[in-house]
Amino acid sequence: MNFDINKIIEIAKSAGDAIMRIYQTDSFEVEMKSDNSPLTRADKASHEIIAKSLSKLYPDIPILSEEGKSIPFEARKNWDNFWLVDPLDGTKEFIKKNGEFTVNIAFIKNAVPIAGVIYVPAQEVMYYGVVGKGAYKKIGEQAPVAISVSQNLEAGFIAVKSRSHSSEDEERFFANYKIIDTISVGSSLKFCMVAEGKAQIYYRNGPTWEWDTGAGHAIVSASGGKVSGIGQDLNYNKESLLNSSFLVTAEK
Repeated sequence: MNFDINKIIEIAKSAGDAIMRIYQTDSFEVEMKSDNSPLTRADKASHEIIAKSLSKLYPDIPILSEEGKSIPFEARKNWDNFWLVDPLDGTKEFIKKNGEFTVNIAFIKNAVPIAGVIYVPAQEVMYYGVVGKGAYKKIGEQAPVAISVSQNLEAGFIAVKSRSHSSEDEERFFANYKIIDTISVGSSLKFCMVAEGKAQIYYRNGPTWEWDTGAGHAIVSASGGKVSGIGQDLNYNKESLLNSSFLVTAEK
């Protein structure tokens, strides 16, 4: 399947602009979803822009989104290719107004993420990558810069941790590694920290949804890193859309 990654970048930017218009007001209209996580009208506005734009450009490619996750497995089990979308990852960070929320769009081929775009609208930073073609970071209107994982691990690892989901299990896991420093960020930015070499390891204990990881998974893979499921492979379009625990490293 041929697609223009620059078009996907434009879509993510448009969705981010819509999020920012709401972010700059105090009218978030926060609801609680069935899993007790927050949902705002910014999530909905972003989803509408992404779904409409992708459907117009690629009408034959289905879309699986956090805001459209009710598609039954029977209807999607034979999808070879699809878009996997999280219109606003890090809703808690959005509500806290700390700027660490993202727009995520991934292209999945045969259960594997092969392209991903992560846009950080509050910072005007775009990360993107296509497996086999490299990963890039673009700040504002500047030219994109190639990024890659840092594999100089002799001194030890810098670990990236969740801003909202750190746990004692995470500390126990990192005890198996020589951790020389840690950084904490929200949303899918943790994948980006590994992809651009600011950290070399990220561990997530417990379930996440496929749309939480698809774009970051692709960007890390494109940057030379590795994303591994723990207990099961981190594949996509499973009957249950929940992921197992997983590990992101700069190691091959």
